[in-house]
Amino acid sequence: MLPCSWIARRLKPMQSRVCAACGQAFQPRPQAPQQCYCAEAACQTERRRRWQQAKRRGDADYRDNQRRAQRAWVEHHRDYWREYRRAHPQYAERNRTQQRRRDGRRGARRLAKMYASTPVSPVSSGTYRLTPVAPSDLAKMYACTVEITLVSEP
Repeated sequence: MLPCSWIARRLKPMQSRVCAACGQAFQPRPQAPQQCYCAEAACQTERRRRWQQAKRRGDADYRDNQRRAQRAWVEHHRDYWREYRRAHPQYAERNRTQQRRRDGRRGARRLAKMYASTPVSPVSSGTYRLTPVAPSDLAKMYACTVEITLVSEP
């Protein structure tokens, strides 16, 4: 077996490379000859993000496992976003402003959520006619504006 010092003298010095994340030149580590990212924390974060994105795209088992883990986390942290918006009012306001802008580009006048309606109890039982009043704008599934007319009483 040859001594390490002899092998080290025979190897050519590694050429510098350009980081795939930040675009800056860096010297790859000898232990990682295929290194594409520099050692900066932001670049390593980007490397891991890209790896995970590619893994989710190409591996159905990994994707399914990640989905289950995310659902489990949400189940144990139900109030996370509510608390985040309460603690960061500037985030919530910016989100509202951006949503209004998106709605404006769509030309929406009204928005309704699925199954959203004000609970209205008819004054009396009977047969009623539901007549659509206005076309829906951005109303979600099964949402519409109607006029309720009493046809006959029991």
